Amino acid sequence: MAAMRTEEIRKDGNNGNWQSELAYDQWLALPVSGSWPSARYKHAAAVVDEKLYVVGGSRNGRFLSDVQVFDFGKLEWSAIKLKPNADKIGESDSQEVLLPISGHNMIKWGNKLLLLGGHSKKLSSDVIVWFIDLETHLCGIMETSGKVPVARGGQSTTLIGSKLIMFGGEDRSRRLLNDVSVLDLETMTWAVVETTQTPPAPRFDHTATIHAERYLLIFGGCSHASFFNDLHVLDLQSLEWSQPQTLGDLVSPRAGHAGITINENWYIVGGGDNRNGCPETLVLDMSKLVWSVLTNVKPRDPLASEGVSVCSVLIEGQKHLVAFGGYNGKYSSEVFVLRPKPMDLSRPKILQSPAAAAAAASVTVAFALSKTEKLESNSNGVVSKNDINIEIEAVKEEKNVLELSLAEVRAENSKLKGAIEEVNGTHTELGKVSISDQVLAKGKSYWSVVEFFIVSMVFLQELHSVQGQLVAERSRCFKLEAQIAELQKMLESLQSIEDEVQVLRGQKSAFERDMELASAAQKQGSGGVWRWIAGGTA
Repeated sequence: MAAMRTEEIRKDGNNGNWQSELAYDQWLALPVSGSWPSARYKHAAAVVDEKLYVVGGSRNGRFLSDVQVFDFGKLEWSAIKLKPNADKIGESDSQEVLLPISGHNMIKWGNKLLLLGGHSKKLSSDVIVWFIDLETHLCGIMETSGKVPVARGGQSTTLIGSKLIMFGGEDRSRRLLNDVSVLDLETMTWAVVETTQTPPAPRFDHTATIHAERYLLIFGGCSHASFFNDLHVLDLQSLEWSQPQTLGDLVSPRAGHAGITINENWYIVGGGDNRNGCPETLVLDMSKLVWSVLTNVKPRDPLASEGVSVCSVLIEGQKHLVAFGGYNGKYSSEVFVLRPKPMDLSRPKILQSPAAAAAAASVTVAFALSKTEKLESNSNGVVSKNDINIEIEAVKEEKNVLELSLAEVRAENSKLKGAIEEVNGTHTELGKVSISDQVLAKGKSYWSVVEFFIVSMVFLQELHSVQGQLVAERSRCFKLEAQIAELQKMLESLQSIEDEVQVLRGQKSAFERDMELASAAQKQGSGGVWRWIAGGTA
C-alpha cells in the first residue's frame, strides 16, 4: 500500500506534499529523486540534522564501505567521500579509508559518527572504533584502552550519558557472546561489567535500548539453532539481570530486527527467522511492559526484512520513524517513514486502555510482592532506602490513578444515564405523535398517496435511529458498570499492597544501618555501571 501511494506521488510530480499522504501508524515509501544507493542489509544508520547517514552493510556476500546521506528536505541521496585521518595522503580512493564492514553499530557523539564492532576484512582480535567527522569528512580509528572486548559482529551498543554499553554478538570464530562491556567516550576506556542473576542466553542480531536512564532492555536475536522473542532487563544500579513477564500481543521470535525509542515506547521493525520475515511493526510500552502490534505490511515487503535499520527524525515538530534497507529474498534501498499517533495525555492512562491499565496494576503488584519476598528470604541482603521509597511512591501513585479513574468513570456513567433518560423521553414523544396526524396537519388536499408513504418512512427511520441509539447507550452503560467493578477489585488489591508497604516502612529503620555499611563497602569497590554513568572513573 505504501509503495502504491508513493508511485502515485511520483506520477503527479509533487514530491513536496508527501506529508499529506502520511497517515498515523502507517508506513510510507518516500518518493526519492535522483540516484539511489546500492541496496543492502546489516548496515548502520543514524539521523543528524534531518539527514539520514547510512554506512557500510552487506550485499551478495560482499561487505560495503560507502557513506550515503539522505536529505529529508530535498528527498535526495548523496555520497560522502571520506578523507584519511593520518598518513594516507597517497590514497585517493575513499573505499580504502574505511574498510568494508557489516553487522556494526553507529552512534552520534559530538560532531562525529562512531562505528563499533562488526565484521570486516581487517584482522583484529579486539573491537575497533572508527570515527567519521561530519564537518571535515575525516575518517580513522580511535585509540581505546582498558579491557577492550573481543572483536565481534551483530552486537548491540546503547548510549547512556557519555557511556556506551555493548552486549552480546558473535566473534570471528562464530562463538556466541552474552558479556557486557562499557566504553567511556570521554576517556575512550573500556571496562568489563560483572553482573549477577541469570543473563540472557548468548546471542547476536538482537536489539537493545535504555529505559528511565537506569534499565538496559535486550529483546530477541538468535543463536546458531534458535530464534528468541524474550525480553531481558539489566538494572544498571544493582547490576542484576531479570526476565520480566510481558503482557499484550504475542510476539514471534526474530533476529536482524531494528528498534528505536520515542518517549516511553520502544518501536521494533522487521527481523525474521531465515524462513519468513516479520511483517508487524511492534511497540513496547516500557513503563507497563505491554506489547502491541502497531501496523502490518505484506510478507515480502522490504519492511519485513532482516538487517533493516530504523531511526527517528523530526519532521514538522513531530518525531517520525524512518527505516532503510534489509533483505527478504531481495535487497532493499527504499526509505520508509511512519508517523506514530501521539498519546492522549488528557485522560488517565487507565481510561486510554483497560488492558494496559490492568497490566500496569499487575506489574506494580508483582514488583512490590517480589521485593517483599526478597526482604523476607534474604536476611543477609542490603535494602536500599531509595528502593523502598520508590516502591511506596509507586503504589501510592497507582492507587491515586485508579481512584481518579473510578471517579471519572462513575461521572461518565451518570452522564450516560441522563442521556438515556433524555432519549427515552424523545422516544415517548415520538410514539405519541401518529403519522396520520402529521399528514392531516399539512392539509389533506396537498398530499398524495406517494407523499404519505414518504412521510411514513421518514418517521419510521427516525424511530429506528432513536431506538438504535438507546441500545448503544445501554450497552455502553453496562460496559462502564463492568469497568467500575473491575476497578474496585483492583483498588482492593492495591490496598493489600499498601498494607505490605506499611510493613516495609516499619522494617526500613532496621535496614538503614546495613545500607550505610554496604554503601561504605561499595565506595571501596568498583561501583558498577552506575558509578561510571554518574561520572566516576571506569
